Amino acid sequence: MTDRMATLTIKLADEQQARLRQLAKQKGLSVDQFMQELSTIAVAEFDAETRFRTLASRGKRAKGLKVLDKLDHAFGRK
Repeated sequence: MTDRMATLTIKLADEQQARLRQLAKQKGLSVDQFMQELSTIAVAEFDAETRFRTLASRGKRAKGLKVLDKLDHAFGRK
């Protein structure tokens, strides 16, 4: 299976772009790789929150909290 890639153009202030370049370099990544990493994290957090809210709305509080615990663990928050 081949992953298709799309190009996304974003506008950033010069200072913000420079800061992103510094952060990427510090992590040993290209800016492209760093932005992919950040977007993956953002999507994963969104998906986990959506799942939590769905479970909570169905009265499955314990399962929802387990989802949040997994998210915290995955991102080193606990």
